[in-house]
Amino acid sequence: MEKVTEYFGSMVFDDRIMKATLSEKVYKSLKRTIDRGTPLDISVANAVAAAMKDWAIELGATHYTHWFQPMTGVTAEKHDSFISPAPDGRVIMEFSGKELVKGEPDASSFPSGGLRATFEARGYTAWDPTSYAFIKDGTLYIPTAFCSYTGEALDKKVPLLRSMEAINKQALRVLRLFGNTKVKSVKTSVGPEQEYFLVDREMWKKRKDLIMTGRTLFGAMPPKGQEMDDHYFGSIKPRVAEYMTDLDRELWKLGILAKTKHNEVAPAQHELAPIYDTTNIAADHNQLTMEVMQKVALRHGLVCLLHEKPFAGVNGSGKHNNWSISTDQGENLLSPGETPAENAQFLLFLAAVIKAVDDYQDLLRLSVATAGNDHRLGANEAPPAVISIFLGDELTAVLDAIEADKPYGGTAKEKMKLGVDVLPQFSKDSTDRNRTSPFAFTGNKFEFRMLGSSNSISCANIHLNAAVAEVLRQFADELENASDLNSALHELIKRTIKEHKRIIFNGNGYDDAWIAEAEKRGLMNLKTTADAMPHICDKKNVEMLTSHGIFTEAEIFSRRDIMLENYVKTVNIEAVTMVDMARKEIIPAVAKFAADTASAVAVKKSVSEAACKYETKLVTELSELIDKMDAATTKLEAAIAKFKTITEIIKASEFVRDTMLPAMEKLRAAADKAETMTAEDYYPFPTYDKLLFGV
Repeated sequence: MEKVTEYFGSMVFDDRIMKATLSEKVYKSLKRTIDRGTPLDISVANAVAAAMKDWAIELGATHYTHWFQPMTGVTAEKHDSFISPAPDGRVIMEFSGKELVKGEPDASSFPSGGLRATFEARGYTAWDPTSYAFIKDGTLYIPTAFCSYTGEALDKKVPLLRSMEAINKQALRVLRLFGNTKVKSVKTSVGPEQEYFLVDREMWKKRKDLIMTGRTLFGAMPPKGQEMDDHYFGSIKPRVAEYMTDLDRELWKLGILAKTKHNEVAPAQHELAPIYDTTNIAADHNQLTMEVMQKVALRHGLVCLLHEKPFAGVNGSGKHNNWSISTDQGENLLSPGETPAENAQFLLFLAAVIKAVDDYQDLLRLSVATAGNDHRLGANEAPPAVISIFLGDELTAVLDAIEADKPYGGTAKEKMKLGVDVLPQFSKDSTDRNRTSPFAFTGNKFEFRMLGSSNSISCANIHLNAAVAEVLRQFADELENASDLNSALHELIKRTIKEHKRIIFNGNGYDDAWIAEAEKRGLMNLKTTADAMPHICDKKNVEMLTSHGIFTEAEIFSRRDIMLENYVKTVNIEAVTMVDMARKEIIPAVAKFAADTASAVAVKKSVSEAACKYETKLVTELSELIDKMDAATTKLEAAIAKFKTITEIIKASEFVRDTMLPAMEKLRAAADKAETMTAEDYYPFPTYDKLLFGV
């Protein structure tokens, strides 16, 4: 059997391949571009393109594509072959530096939020040399950014790269204050844990809701769900294990560091976790992981569901964004460290994150807002919609001591001053794990747990990087002008803790009392996408994001409209699907069962008037439910018709939130009740017990 070490990264044009196929001069020039962001010379691009083409063709590739991430939430690609005509009628295989560096896809059919008119079709893709090219299905994939003809970002990669540059710039300023001149760059790194469901493909094909929307719009709870806690970390079923083995192999060939796999809490739910990587590469890899997960599932007669809440009543799926900041010297800036000087530096970066999360809690919340994730957040399985930070008892006690100007632990004789020996020493795992916290410190990183399973991690990391960059800028501005750095540092952290400690909460985020307490603290509770998304256009957010060059003002407003449009269109598709299923499948099935039962009543009554109490009662109840379903469907149809008349996007999102979703819930409640009373042979599609326990 082929060893993992032999085929890992075999489909990736990585550093090993570049060293082997490029001249030393070209290789060094390309590495400077990758590591330091220096401009890429066209002669270097031509040499890289030639080597990349030869390598790809040797591995069976016939085409290349600029692979990009438009605002659709999925990736996009247009495939071109390497062939060019030769004078003698044959073809030759060509690929130039110009073709590597720039592509020209049609931009008119991608979401632009008004940045581009439909007739303005030109767009550009630009090679991202920091993310390795790879081969998949006979095509060379080149990770790229996507922008309009006039330069506006139409994707998620460009703002992510901008945010990484912003935090790099401001973090370097802070590090210079500590006398660190060796560090040349600071990068954020991410390890996104990916949750998903597996269901049998033949059953999936019988569920119109799963096909059209990715979630079950109807479905009563089975006799057994997740209440026994026997699926989490349980023995993996053979069919699932075969899928996971196949998935690992495909991901490893693509250089994706898939590390951990296990059963999750809900039946049929599982998780895959990778090793950390630089944020933009981690984002590319996560998009690719989701695509490969779904493709590999089909080979095994399965369907991989990435919706945040595919089954009502059982846990939904999230994506835990483990985020940290590191230098090019290998130092994790969120690691507490072992010396007083490192602890002072750590506490400053920790304070920056605390302030950033408090100041920009609305941006973090809206960065994970989708129609699917609205069903999951706050559902006693995921963090609530209220943003808070978990630090654990030890770090909280340290910050309390700083705020009070008292020695930590009560053992030191003098007041705590940053940069002197009374600073406490922290172990790496200075916190417990709090599964209910949206933003938890877990030793040397923060785990942002609010992302939905189908989310691109780019959105959350754009806003997180930007918020932290802004606070680091404020800190650097203040400290660079200080006459006494040590005293200024101490006072800055002390003031930051005092002003932003409201965001710190170490308790149970599922407790209703916390939501009431959060309101008293003045924290925002943006329950839905319609509540959250408009805040991206708040003045403070626009000023911050534009000042760091993350977005232009036009790009900000376009993203609000794009995300709200996605929200209302998603719910509208679900509503139309519900009407279709109710009218064509559920109501007819329940009506037929009721009619057949009524016929049995008539037969029994001819024998004995008292012999059919059960059937008579059943028919009466089913008839009432049929009437309720019909009335609820009619009301939902009216809501859909009204929705189509609303042209203003914010009003449309509010209508979806206030009218359409409640109408959908009412129809579902009646249908799910009818399901529990209808004979199994009559019901038109697989129920929860078959879907959740059928693999």
